[in-house]
Amino acid sequence: MELYDNDSGVCLSVDLSIKHYYLPAMYGIIFLVGFTGNLMAIIIYVVKLRPWKTGSIIMVNLAVSDLLYALSLPFLVNFYITRNWMLGEFMCRFLRFCFHFNLYGSILFLTCLSVFRYVVVVHPLRAAQVQRACWGVSACLTIWAISLLEIGPMLSMIMTKNDGNTTDCLDFASNEPETVWWYGWLLSVLGYLLPLVVVCWCYTQIRGALSNSLSASRPSRVRAYRLTVMILAVFVMCFLPYHILRLLRVGSLRSNVTSCLQKKIINDAYTLSRPLAGLNTFFNLGLFTLAGDKFQQAFYSLIFRRKPTISKVAVIC
Repeated sequence: MELYDNDSGVCLSVDLSIKHYYLPAMYGIIFLVGFTGNLMAIIIYVVKLRPWKTGSIIMVNLAVSDLLYALSLPFLVNFYITRNWMLGEFMCRFLRFCFHFNLYGSILFLTCLSVFRYVVVVHPLRAAQVQRACWGVSACLTIWAISLLEIGPMLSMIMTKNDGNTTDCLDFASNEPETVWWYGWLLSVLGYLLPLVVVCWCYTQIRGALSNSLSASRPSRVRAYRLTVMILAVFVMCFLPYHILRLLRVGSLRSNVTSCLQKKIINDAYTLSRPLAGLNTFFNLGLFTLAGDKFQQAFYSLIFRRKPTISKVAVIC
């Protein structure tokens, strides 16, 4: 059934519960788990797992990225509950920026982690070199810089919209479609599709190396394979639906032949996919146990005050 506003002719959403109940509930859960889990992970790495090698540096930066994202969620939860944005246009732009900065930062950190594990498994003679702290620091600084360049233009595209006595903080795909169309495609191809190809390639190379290796059953190699599989699962389950539906959402707003019902279905599906993309923080927490830094032992030692058996040999640049 197609519904229109009799005065403006604008297509109305049939089910507002997705926006006003589903989003705050999901973002609230992601905040609680993401804030607690990533803060705990950072504390463990700082207190229990030093000195750091490349893998540890990447994981800490991933946790920092997820923590910053989690800190932005209470503002969105309040907005979707009250149905009125009261923090001004700058904060609207900043919080939408934080979501995408975390999204594409996480994609790059996970890609970097996959490449690191590929080198360790497929080219073990180079493992000692890439595990030096200077490599991890350089890689993470580069990722932060690339993420900033990728998402920086978004600050000028996000806007608020007044509707009577209320103000709406528009998400990226609900802004001016002609403005965000090209940029959305650029982000999807360079920010997601290209890293996905790299992760898939690393997965196939690691799998091939393990299938032809006599040491495939070694815990470190099994852990590297499981880590890559989990990263690939995050790319497909969390990031892929969001990118496809975001492009469909913007495309439906640009099209003059898309019916009201089609626009409503696409918008509702796109809205459902937004917290799904944020659920990558849950998977990222699971990566810590597979990172090969004795994270589990360090966690138990911090909680139960037991001393872990962790090597103190530093690998310096």
